[in-house]
Amino acid sequence: MAPKDYDIAGIDLSDDRYTVVQSLIRSKYDVLDADGNTVLNGKQKRFRMKEQFPFVDADGNDVFTVKAASIIDVAGDYLLSDSRTGEDLVVLDNDYSLFRDTWTIRDADTRSKLAEIKSRGALMILLREKLPFGEWIPPKYEITDADGNHVGTIRGQFSLRDRYEITIDDASTVPKEPIVAAAIVIDAIQGH
Repeated sequence: MAPKDYDIAGIDLSDDRYTVVQSLIRSKYDVLDADGNTVLNGKQKRFRMKEQFPFVDADGNDVFTVKAASIIDVAGDYLLSDSRTGEDLVVLDNDYSLFRDTWTIRDADTRSKLAEIKSRGALMILLREKLPFGEWIPPKYEITDADGNHVGTIRGQFSLRDRYEITIDDASTVPKEPIVAAAIVIDAIQGH
């Protein structure tokens, strides 16, 4: 399906590059466009039975929410819903292992695969998890479409606070909003 089928009321993610920056204080994130303007803010709601991430536009208006399907589950499903229409758009399906972290973006109704976000290989995962100060090794993910073709990357930057550069090389077959949301959810859930 084309990305326009997954448009979210109230936001326009037409750039090919975005920067996600985590606040120093808590799991709060700003999403900046290529010109450095804030286009989205997201935060992890604390003290909830299920993980929840509300997103607002630059003016503070509700745009979409990502909610965990089950109680505090690192490997699980997260539902992205349009806050204005109430429509469930996609599911971020996490398959976490010691060797590779894979997020599959699926249609909320049909569960068909739209895109996939995969971490780099097992060695880098083990180094990040096991070495002292391994968390300082920036994560890197490849974004592919439903057929496994390269779409873009999510690259962590060396910084005091988590910072990611999202580059979409070809968004003709994938929706951008779930990719940007997934970058934040990956960081918050897995404590990068």
